[in-house]
Amino acid sequence: MSYSYNYYIQGVLEGNRRTLAKTITLIESVLPAHRGIAARVMDALIPHTGNSIRVGITGVPGVGKSTFVENLGLTLADKGHKIAVLAVDPSSRRSGGSILGDKTRMEKLSSHPNTFIRPSPSGETLGGVAARTREIMLVCEAAGFDVIMVETVGVGQSEITVATMVDFFLALMIAGAGDELQGIKKGILEVADAIVINKADGDNLERAAKARHEYEVAMHMITPESPTWRPPVLTCSSLLPNGTDNVWEMVLSHRQKLMETGEFEQRRKKQSLEWMWHLIDEGLRLRFKENRHVTERLPEISMKVERQMISPTAAAQILLSLTI
Repeated sequence: MSYSYNYYIQGVLEGNRRTLAKTITLIESVLPAHRGIAARVMDALIPHTGNSIRVGITGVPGVGKSTFVENLGLTLADKGHKIAVLAVDPSSRRSGGSILGDKTRMEKLSSHPNTFIRPSPSGETLGGVAARTREIMLVCEAAGFDVIMVETVGVGQSEITVATMVDFFLALMIAGAGDELQGIKKGILEVADAIVINKADGDNLERAAKARHEYEVAMHMITPESPTWRPPVLTCSSLLPNGTDNVWEMVLSHRQKLMETGEFEQRRKKQSLEWMWHLIDEGLRLRFKENRHVTERLPEISMKVERQMISPTAAAQILLSLTI
């Protein structure tokens, strides 16, 4: 990466796909030299961002997230929207590898001229999103994409991270898999802007209707985050043409209502501050791990904790004191 930061800025603003991909690779890099260039690039691109609809999509394994994204993405792309899909793959805890197979699963969408799909490994980041997902989202906006979809890893308490960077957080569910509420946690219900039961077609229609009722009951027990919007429960089919149109209409309705009350702008301001603190936490953790005094003492202190010669609390205090 011997390019100047002007190369990245100009290429992204011109909508050059090759430069866009290189810019994202630069942003994902952990090398100090690349981080410096990436920061300058982001500062220059920020004025050109904010003009997209940001949708986060999560769901239990096997719910059909990729099929849903492809169905919705193709419908929007055919209408002239420019769609960027940031598909985050789970990284292997053992090898650090990642499948990165979303382009294969979304073959039709990836070949559409109005779309850009970027698979990224989640690494050690909690929340099912890659460490630089927010920056990548902003770069795509600067490149002219007006709909950003973030397909995330699984469902769990940590998955809530994605809700802090999108305008609409969608929890995708499936009917007929046993107790419908076992696959979703209260934390997800509290931040979801909607629950959508996928695969509502064929012999599954009755089960989908039952699941919808169960989720509606569950959602009534949750106090909505917004006084303007009570999260609805919908059904859809990602296999039928225009089978996800009702979901998109709901996203647009949510956007319009929150913009009318000023909540939309306030939400984005809050998200920017939350992401700043997220990056501070990430930076402090990285500096801690790279501290010479910590790396020298860490093996010894870790061994003592394992052998119960010292408590984890005391060990943490010792290691933290080395950075002061």
